[in-house]
Amino acid sequence: MTADDVKRAARTRAKILDGFARAERALFTRPAPKSPNVQMRFLRKRERGSTKSLAERLGVSRKTVQRYLSGASTKPNKRLQAALVQETESEWQPQVRAQARQRAASSGGLVISCRAYFGLGPEGTSDAGRVRDITVAVTPSHAAAIIAAQEEGATLSDLHDAVAEAIADAYFRQGGGGRAGLEVKFADVEWLNITF
Repeated sequence: MTADDVKRAARTRAKILDGFARAERALFTRPAPKSPNVQMRFLRKRERGSTKSLAERLGVSRKTVQRYLSGASTKPNKRLQAALVQETESEWQPQVRAQARQRAASSGGLVISCRAYFGLGPEGTSDAGRVRDITVAVTPSHAAAIIAAQEEGATLSDLHDAVAEAIADAYFRQGGGGRAGLEVKFADVEWLNITF
């Protein structure tokens, strides 16, 4: 695997994880805290009151965390603001997210929309590889595999392979209807959205 392939694969994994994050934000029944001070208090509670572990989690000093908790600081720099938003949203309404994941894995499946390169046939045919916009409903079994891979912190290739297999099976193979052995190449993801 060349350096460009590794970078491309890392971008694909990031886009898949971003797609999950956006899908989960859409599920929230209440908005997540927006104020840095409220975000700090919320995250400290999730860290069982430990300012030290919260500081490590956010990549800042313990004093910085204490200044936000006391109200002495109110405007974080861009890096800290991004970390606060990301960490708050990752901890916000865990039961809502868990229920949606359970429903997707057991009965509902997922809807994946993406723009990526798909190749399935030799050059010069209508099946030749090209960039395609695809929206497809993924079966609960494929949804369960994707969710399990994402939750377990799967390697880049495992998560990519799970999404590629789900799209290939649902869209190109159509559940096996006559094209069961079709090999599909999934690469160069421009954008990807997931809906529970």
